[in-house]
Amino acid sequence: MTSYLSIGDFSRATHMTVKTLRHYHERGLLEPVDVDPQTGYRRYSPEQIPVAQVVRRFRDLGMPVEEIRTVLAAPDVPARNRHISAHLHRLEEELGRTQCAVAALRDLLSPPGDGETPRIELRSVGEVQAAAITATVGAEEVGAWFQGALGELFATVASQGLRETGEAGGVYADELFTLHRGQATVFVPCDGPVRPVGRVEPLLVPPVELAVIEHCGPPSEVDRAYGALAAYVARHALAVDGPIREYYLVGQRHTPDSTRWRTEVCWPVFRTGVAEHG
Repeated sequence: MTSYLSIGDFSRATHMTVKTLRHYHERGLLEPVDVDPQTGYRRYSPEQIPVAQVVRRFRDLGMPVEEIRTVLAAPDVPARNRHISAHLHRLEEELGRTQCAVAALRDLLSPPGDGETPRIELRSVGEVQAAAITATVGAEEVGAWFQGALGELFATVASQGLRETGEAGGVYADELFTLHRGQATVFVPCDGPVRPVGRVEPLLVPPVELAVIEHCGPPSEVDRAYGALAAYVARHALAVDGPIREYYLVGQRHTPDSTRWRTEVCWPVFRTGVAEHG
């Protein structure tokens, strides 16, 4: 004789609420072995308890119902494990981002110690010949676009036998910050005019006066450098209209460890005297 568990007993056995079990039935994730056509009562078999326990643990790990269904329907153990490993990898990435955000928040809440005032330099930058890529991009896609453009620029400069003459840089229109969509230019200074190919064009990067601060760490934390630089420029009444610049001293090209990346953030300013330091 086949033994069944009522939905209440199955709920107690698996620590899943009756409401959750009904929901999983409707989603085709954990279907009862029998549903009474007259009363609609659901009945489960004892053999379903281990499956329910697996489902519960997957949900505790944040795995979507559709993904759990794919795991349970996997044709063999290797296929099932590939799905599980992919989800665990996403969890590890999310944990890493959360840990970085927590560390950054704690750092923001900690009072600055002696000697922690950021160093800001006023700098005159002359006209520079460069290979460049320009596009209108959204703020959410600028990171991926930037890495792709920079790789294309380095490859083009090298393939044309040109020599890099300075650090790669970027020029970013105000709209990219104020509207989260605007023009962005990435450039690599080089010792001769680059021949246009693909997205790459020659560019004369114009001269400019800049207030410069160095940010050490990943791009996700660069807002602190921007904030400190903006406050300095406002205090000294130096601000002028013009796009923001960045120079990439150490980046993905040099090391995959983003905590070691170094970026100069540059605010256009007006000055008449000699260079100052903040």
